[in-house]
Amino acid sequence: MEKLTKKYGLVTAICMVVGIVIGSGIFFKAGKVLSFTNGNIVKTLAVVAIVGVIMMICSLVFATLAQKYEKINGIVDYAEATLGKRYAYYVGWFMSVVYYPTLTSVLAWISASYTCSLFGIASSTGAQMSVACAYLVAGFAINSLSPRLAGKLQVSATFIKMIPLVIMAVVGLIAGLINGKTIEAFTANIVTEELVSNGGFFAGIAAFAFAYEGWIVATSINGELVNAKRNLPLALILGAIIVIAAYLLYFLGLTGALSTEEMLKINAGLISGSIPQNAFSALFNSPVFGTIVMVFVIISCLGTMNGLMLGCCRGFYSISVRNEGPKPKLFAEISKETNMPQSSSILGLLVCFMWLMQWELVFMNPTSKIPAFWCWESDEASIITLYALYIPIFVAMMVKCKELGVVKRFILPSVGIICCGFMCFCAYDAYKAHGQIWSYLIVFAIIMLTGFFFSSDFRKLIARKKKEEAVLGSDLTETQPESETVSAE
Repeated sequence: MEKLTKKYGLVTAICMVVGIVIGSGIFFKAGKVLSFTNGNIVKTLAVVAIVGVIMMICSLVFATLAQKYEKINGIVDYAEATLGKRYAYYVGWFMSVVYYPTLTSVLAWISASYTCSLFGIASSTGAQMSVACAYLVAGFAINSLSPRLAGKLQVSATFIKMIPLVIMAVVGLIAGLINGKTIEAFTANIVTEELVSNGGFFAGIAAFAFAYEGWIVATSINGELVNAKRNLPLALILGAIIVIAAYLLYFLGLTGALSTEEMLKINAGLISGSIPQNAFSALFNSPVFGTIVMVFVIISCLGTMNGLMLGCCRGFYSISVRNEGPKPKLFAEISKETNMPQSSSILGLLVCFMWLMQWELVFMNPTSKIPAFWCWESDEASIITLYALYIPIFVAMMVKCKELGVVKRFILPSVGIICCGFMCFCAYDAYKAHGQIWSYLIVFAIIMLTGFFFSSDFRKLIARKKKEEAVLGSDLTETQPESETVSAE
């Protein structure tokens, strides 16, 4: 069987972490977090910092694991090394069926939304869904047919997406200190009911997890990373530091361009356009700059989608090489021409389309009459579920990794468990009002049960049953002549 070759270096890995994490989240969730914190910039920055620290801690734990294990797909490998093949399969199944495709499809939809807004196309015309589907197909084609090109595009998109963040962080902050808007933002108290949501501080943390998520996807290329045991931990840690600093400075820069109340009005739809578009237009006193920055934002979103599509293409491959999942031999095949798992890539794309339809039906279709009970956001739900799946890995790490020191074996994983539990609590607090937490758990249970029917355990169960039936049939055949003889006598 063909194997994935070493083709990515440290710079590409860092760009994977930064590029996957920094995308639409900082632009898409900023207004939502402000709304949840009642426009309090101090609480908003606290949300950014808290989620960033959680990301950093989990990165450090997985960096330790990365120094020990180097196989096919990071998170699945770690689950297998600490808890065995069965748990690894269900983690891989969740990543392949839920995590990768939900985030990828949401990123495609957000990119399409910004694209339609840029060209003045009404999102209700169906054009937005068409553009989103086109983006998914383009991401699939680049990653599955030309992985080297995908790596180069990831590096390019990372540097491009940093441009608006750096400009807003530097120019916006300087302007805010000069015009006094930044200081004013720290003393403003926005309580207008039409501008705020009923989420609260913890709901803001759950929502902003989307802005930081994706770093774990970089572990999916550890089998293709040169000197992975050294470069992957470095990429995870350095990437996390870059992201946290960029987010905090970007939020501070926004306060120099727009007042907190203006940002809340944009989030509530009372002012057309997006927060970054309006912020840059106000900062440079020209709508042209707002239009230009929207181009950068779209590239940023597409760069993130490209990184997540990388995980989608490898998702079913990572479980098939373990003889798990549907048609393991088919989805474990590597193309000799592209050195990529083509069948796995195609299936990953199809699952992305399914989650894109769910997002459109539940949230974006104005004629939809789906009860609020079923209206949970797939991106946030999948992210928090992954944090829950980290907990058993961290516990097992403390039990099995006896060669590690006290800090790496006990302290870091323990703090990681606390962080993951805190994220789960925040999600519960966000979704408890209409009971969406229970509807998501129902869907999650169905998906995981479906995974059982594609597992090697189920195939062994069926094979054992067939073998027993064959033995029973053989025994009946052997006893049949004796009964006929007795009857004749």
